[in-house]
Amino acid sequence: MGIFKIEGGIRLKGEITPQGAKNEALQILCAVLLTPEKVTINNIPDIIDINKLTTLLGNLGVKIQKNGPGSYTFQADDVNVDYLETEAFKKEGGSLRGSIMIVGPFLARFGKGYIPKPGGDKIGRRRLDTHFEGFINLGAKFRYNREDHFYGVEAPDGLTGANMLLDEASVTGTANIVMAAVLAKGITTVYNAACEPYLQQLCKMLNSMGAKITGVGSNLLTIEGVESLGGCEHRILPDMIEIGSWIGLAAMTKSEITIKNVSWDNLGVIPSTFRKIGITLERRGDDIYIPSHKNGYEIKTDIDGSILTIADAPWPGFTPDLLSIVLVVATQAKGDVLIHQKMFESRLFFVDKLIDMGAKIMLCDPHRAVVMGHNFESQLKATTMSSPDIRAGISLLIAALSAKGTSTIQNIEQIDRGYERIDERLRAIGANIVRVE
Repeated sequence: MGIFKIEGGIRLKGEITPQGAKNEALQILCAVLLTPEKVTINNIPDIIDINKLTTLLGNLGVKIQKNGPGSYTFQADDVNVDYLETEAFKKEGGSLRGSIMIVGPFLARFGKGYIPKPGGDKIGRRRLDTHFEGFINLGAKFRYNREDHFYGVEAPDGLTGANMLLDEASVTGTANIVMAAVLAKGITTVYNAACEPYLQQLCKMLNSMGAKITGVGSNLLTIEGVESLGGCEHRILPDMIEIGSWIGLAAMTKSEITIKNVSWDNLGVIPSTFRKIGITLERRGDDIYIPSHKNGYEIKTDIDGSILTIADAPWPGFTPDLLSIVLVVATQAKGDVLIHQKMFESRLFFVDKLIDMGAKIMLCDPHRAVVMGHNFESQLKATTMSSPDIRAGISLLIAALSAKGTSTIQNIEQIDRGYERIDERLRAIGANIVRVE
């Protein structure tokens, strides 16, 4: 695996354009399995996780044509359903968390879907119950091979619409259930559905293919099943997690950066949350301008003067994928903040690496950490570290870019899983970062 060598303490300047959204692309690519007609998708990010899923679709028999950078046409008119039960599929599907979302389309269109226990980030337990309980509600039979962790659902006579209340507002679970329900007989209602912009994008794409989904953007979806879906053309939104990463990078390195074409209306509370930790950002058309924070930034307190708490929550709350960014940026703020990561019990375990760099962080338990900001009075010091997951990886990279000296980050495949050509794009705005294979 490669490593990054980063010389820190350099102020950056320029414009950066966010890639297409990874979490939307995972859903959208799985949805091409719902129709035998051509589906063209634009703004697909060139990152490891998406490339793995594209390869998996090709191995399943989906025809793939590259139209240009980030643009592909898919046609699933000759899908090899039997590939789902091969050892090769078990290995492929097990290496990618997003592979779980092929089950809904397979179940809806072909009457069966199988998946090995998906891989992905080691950030704690990530249950699949919501997915399979939804399929069972639609009439599928569930089976599980405990020996090799292989899940399966079957509905040879088709699916039937049902009313369901999800026990958690799972984004991938909602996406999977919606993709199964669009071809079911009758009407399905999904209450406590996830309503993230990327889920909204999936619903809009399915509707353009002929599905009948109402309530898009709310937590109550109604899906009237149709007999078949057609082709379409779809463009993926910019990645809100990458946008948040660039906001944090600009503040932490006291850099003047403009983030282009961010789709402001789909950012929710992300801008206001960064403002709470003192970061100045301006809306300029559809761009975000972050001035150089030469005098630092100060964390706000709650209205009664008590310590600010930033916690993750289902949309429209603050996304858990950006808590790691907020945490690292707070290490150089003026003031203190409590970071509460509710969803995953292992996501804060990278803070020991920041503590080694000189950050003042108290890990209260697996879900909570108090950050006591340096106010730039003490610069982080360079070190050698390893990236445990995508979001911790980018947080450590931001820390290294702000630190004194040259840092080394190992296991950078974790960062490449979610960020496209990140070293090239950072060099374009002045960063001294080198990839060593």
